[in-house]
Amino acid sequence: MASLRLAWQASKPTTPLRVAQTSEAATMADPRVDIIRRTLYPANVRSRESPTGTWRSNVGRRLQRAIPSVQAHETIERAWLLHQRHIRRGRQAELERKFKCMKEAMDYLYELDPKLHAEANRVEDPRVRTPQEVQLLKTLKGQEKKAIESRIRGLFPRELRIPTETPSRDGWRHEWDPLIAPL
Repeated sequence: MASLRLAWQASKPTTPLRVAQTSEAATMADPRVDIIRRTLYPANVRSRESPTGTWRSNVGRRLQRAIPSVQAHETIERAWLLHQRHIRRGRQAELERKFKCMKEAMDYLYELDPKLHAEANRVEDPRVRTPQEVQLLKTLKGQEKKAIESRIRGLFPRELRIPTETPSRDGWRHEWDPLIAPL
């Protein structure tokens, strides 16, 4: 019977099944674990401050030393809020200026060509395909089909390259034809 008990204890898993089954001897083998645990989960003991905890006993003294009076603290707070208000108003003024310039440009476009103005302000669903596009997609394969499917109308075409002062290192690709998508 004793040999069966010894055999059964030898076959038991050495790792504990629950955290509650861990013994102090197992955690004391490596002091780093205890140091990490104390650093990450400090005890909320009010006798000393914790660097990662929320309670610090000397905050009031340090604030009093840095800002000696309540009036000085309130003055600093008001100055900070005033600074933030100036930044916020500056951003708002910049947005209003940009919107005004955009409105003037759209009004000028309307005076210049009402059809272009209507085309520029037309709301379009990018998921809808015209019958010409559907027919074209049936005939295309591979990369050409993928290029048309991935293009979002109204955005700058991906296949257009940035103009440069010098040609590319590979030279000119004579066999490349731009993909003309129907409008």
